[in-house]
Amino acid sequence: MTAATVDSAWRAVPADQLLAFAEQAREEIPVLAGDILREIRTEYPSLPVVVDESTGEPMSLIGIRRALEHFVEHLATGLGSPHVHPTVFQDFGRGELLQGRSLDSLQAIYRLGVRLAWRRLAEIGQQADIPAPAMYELAESGFQYLDGLVAESVRGYAEAAARQAGERLRLQRRLLDLLLDEGGHGGQLESVLTERAARIGWPVPRSVAVAVLVPPAREALPPALGPEVLLDMEREQPLMVVPEPDAAGRGELLRRATAGWSGAIGPPVGIAEAAKSLRWAQSAVALMERGLLPSGGLLDCTEHTEALVLLPPEELIDDLGRRLLAPLEECGPTHGRRLAETLLAWLETRGGAPEVASRLGVHPQTVRYRLRQIREMWGEAVDDPDRRFELELVLRARRLRGELG
Repeated sequence: MTAATVDSAWRAVPADQLLAFAEQAREEIPVLAGDILREIRTEYPSLPVVVDESTGEPMSLIGIRRALEHFVEHLATGLGSPHVHPTVFQDFGRGELLQGRSLDSLQAIYRLGVRLAWRRLAEIGQQADIPAPAMYELAESGFQYLDGLVAESVRGYAEAAARQAGERLRLQRRLLDLLLDEGGHGGQLESVLTERAARIGWPVPRSVAVAVLVPPAREALPPALGPEVLLDMEREQPLMVVPEPDAAGRGELLRRATAGWSGAIGPPVGIAEAAKSLRWAQSAVALMERGLLPSGGLLDCTEHTEALVLLPPEELIDDLGRRLLAPLEECGPTHGRRLAETLLAWLETRGGAPEVASRLGVHPQTVRYRLRQIREMWGEAVDDPDRRFELELVLRARRLRGELG
């Protein structure tokens, strides 16, 4: 229906007739507001009663009365003029959020109120001889007014939700800062942790694991995780604190929730040692970015212990390797690599030539020849347990880097 159509029927009613209609409706507002409130309480007996401190009246009664007053004033100015909605309905929307309810029941209450108000306005319209087409337009305007009241409540609800979410995020960051602080808090950690966790409704777990996420090249939705997982997407490297990471099904749930993301989750630790789990996750992500650990999903640090232990102390391992593997410098690159692979296979298996040959995919006689060369190069050092351990460390590190097969 166009604005011109709306104007035609309502404005065709003589001004004195409209004035009489509006005046009678205005006089009945206090009684009508009370009747509507009683009906609402009958239909919704659990509706909380919030009293206005300045007047001592129920806020719901004030809201109903103001809505009726605004609508009746709207009648006098013409149905084509913009609605002005009472801001008290934003407070109703905020109240629904603070009470932990959705807007569904509030909208149902609004519809009930409009239906009751329209019933009485229709009676007044008959008494004032308002033509039926004009009353139809009035009804349409009433439902438009209802939409506006709902919009005000939605606005208040959304603003309160945003403030609540912002406050929770602020409190959560304070909790994360405490959890991941390696500075120590003495004997106060437990009490402070419990207090901060309680403020966001986070049950303090016995153990946690910290995950570091790598922002994907393309846009991806934030991980869809429940409130029990503390998620901070605002950091340069987003992170998660996962409670009770060894709980059944937790790992699979995290992998599904982080689909499209890459990252690493540190080992499970006690709640007071969350920073240690974070360190391992950060170390794993650094190796992933260098291509030394697989990426494309949420990597579990506990499944890559060897790499995480041997690869980060790069300078120390390289220095040790230069000293221990110096005999290989006398060989060409290809032969030196084959000798190193044979030495590592022998150190790992401590088996004979057939077993080492099977691992390397070569003939046992080839392995015997290489082992004789190794014995000539290192002598009795290959029989010393400490030296064998060091040799295996540096050779394993080179294999992890892709330098050995």
